[in-house]
Amino acid sequence: MNDLDASYEEAVRSDYDGAWKAALEKYFNEFLALLFPAIHNEVDWSRGYEFLDGELEKITVDAKTGRRYTDKLVKVYYHDGTEEWLLIHVEIQSSPESKGVFARRMFTYWSRLIDRFQVDVVSLAVLADTNLKYRPNTFYFSRSGTENTFTYPMVKLTDYESEANWADLEASDNVFALLVMAQIKAKRLKGNNEGLFDFRLGLTRSLYKRGYTREQVVELFNFIGWMIQLPESLEDRLFEAIKAVEEELKMPYINLVEEYGRKQGVEQGIEQGIEKQREKTALNMVMQTELNDQTIAAITELSIQEVAQLRSKLANKKK
Repeated sequence: MNDLDASYEEAVRSDYDGAWKAALEKYFNEFLALLFPAIHNEVDWSRGYEFLDGELEKITVDAKTGRRYTDKLVKVYYHDGTEEWLLIHVEIQSSPESKGVFARRMFTYWSRLIDRFQVDVVSLAVLADTNLKYRPNTFYFSRSGTENTFTYPMVKLTDYESEANWADLEASDNVFALLVMAQIKAKRLKGNNEGLFDFRLGLTRSLYKRGYTREQVVELFNFIGWMIQLPESLEDRLFEAIKAVEEELKMPYINLVEEYGRKQGVEQGIEQGIEKQREKTALNMVMQTELNDQTIAAITELSIQEVAQLRSKLANKKK
């Protein structure tokens, strides 16, 4: 794969990355309850929580840890009164790195946060790839009498594909279960547009049957569509099928197609999130590749001037 193909793949993956980051911010409580229930029970939700992306950027901007992932840093409070920072890593790569590289990266970010901010940090990993044997959950170092073992909680989404676990997802009243199902099928059915169409329609139908409000249905439909993207022709078919579902279930008050914005893809707020993610993708390309501004602009759909501004900001930041 040449640099241009690799960069294109990175731009495509950024859609998953953006969807996960937005979903974590919107449904953080539900995310933790579904995938890390023991930790969820330790959190005192009455005290709220805070996303610390600025602090995370300070320790990752120059980290030599290879490819970028979805990372979120969240400050929470436990029932025993302690303040904890949860560092969440979501790997969405189709071809995962070696176990040692990923585990070292987990250790690097954890140790940097503790060293810089002198706080308690709990690291969590979610692996969204389809390699059943790829399950890095420990970084181990031993040399000349110096030894260190760093272990962290890890969830593998493919584990939910078993018949029993998939049934649990379908029956769950946790909205994040829908997004986990969408992510799994987006990976498993990649390239099978008809299969993706059928699954996305079925998942949309389930939104109506769960008793959600109009706003919740539209919001979840947007997130699912962000993870399971279809060609424009199939999007048109999907909208027609959804109209039929609304009439069948007597739910025309939702009018999902109209609210969705027909062919525009996502609501304005999600579009803004995509735009921010395009800028992040372009910035990663500036830092990690030798592509020129014109090529990066073509891949990310930013203007050449916008890419040049990102390159200039990065240069000034390094001074």
